[in-house]
Amino acid sequence: MLHFLVVILLLILAVLIAIHIELDMLTELKGVCMKHVSLIALSLGLLSSTYAEKPGQFKKPVKVFLLAGQSNMEGQGVVSMAHPQHYNGGKGNLVNTMQDPKKAHLYEHLQSEKGEWVVRDDVKITFRDRSGGLTIGYTGYGGTSHIGPELQFGHVVGDYYAEPVLLIKTAWGGKSLFKDFRPPSSGGTVGHFYKLMLEDIRKALDNMEKSFPDLASRGYEVAGFVWMQGWNDMCDPQAIPEYDRNLINLVRDLRREFKSPNLPVVIGELGNGGAEVGGNMAAFRKAQKKGAEQIDNAAFVITHDFWRDPKQSPNTTHAHHWCGNAESYFLIGDALGKGIVKLIKGKDSKSKD
Repeated sequence: MLHFLVVILLLILAVLIAIHIELDMLTELKGVCMKHVSLIALSLGLLSSTYAEKPGQFKKPVKVFLLAGQSNMEGQGVVSMAHPQHYNGGKGNLVNTMQDPKKAHLYEHLQSEKGEWVVRDDVKITFRDRSGGLTIGYTGYGGTSHIGPELQFGHVVGDYYAEPVLLIKTAWGGKSLFKDFRPPSSGGTVGHFYKLMLEDIRKALDNMEKSFPDLASRGYEVAGFVWMQGWNDMCDPQAIPEYDRNLINLVRDLRREFKSPNLPVVIGELGNGGAEVGGNMAAFRKAQKKGAEQIDNAAFVITHDFWRDPKQSPNTTHAHHWCGNAESYFLIGDALGKGIVKLIKGKDSKSKD
């Protein structure tokens, strides 16, 4: 910034000198006047090249989003598999959903005109040992067989920011907040997967420039946390009464860990089964909502509207995985993305005030 101001001041000085020359030396030969002006211009050109900003300097930091949870964050949405017995003939998979004339417009950004899966170069993602531009397949299965909430979430936040975005996804199936992800502030033994989650995140941040050379020299800002988890806690009557407090502690500890006391947070509802539920599921959703409402700058994102008929889904008996329905995972990611963008807009608005 200092160099930029020096250049501006020198330009102003040049204008003043030029005016002085024209007024005081009006009777002199035109060539002599032009000689003075040319020397000034040459000097300014050299100074400008010396003080001008270098390429890559003053770039905005990469916006980093942390996506964590268990198997529904890993991603179970089927992309194209259509085996009659194992995948219900492809009903509810991503490819067939995209071919529905009533829904096709929602998904057109996922494929190129040639029918190839789009890979975004402005939204990066890392999950376990894989990293690259955002596209399908960043799930526990590897390859391109499934999607999770990260896909459309990344498109939403990527469209919002002009600067690059990095999604750090860290998730393991069958893990509870009560035990496996138990945060330090909850007391007792800190969960093994809480520690692994932090290790995953730190590793991705430390290796960001190595994994993505085009992000070098930018630095980063942890911009948001996304939590999509709950099935194992819902199945444990002992875990449900503690869930709201453990959720509050999880967010508190992560904010402290990354020195971001007002980090935007979105918590996805365990919406499996739709709106009409009872028993443990109803009690657990109440606990989720209660915890989320006690966290500043956080949003509880309703997802039960995205439940689809199991008969119209690839894995008809896998209710715990949204029956593998790709539309469900796409819409969950969309809602989580829009939820966190809303929080970010509110945060940015307050900072301007």
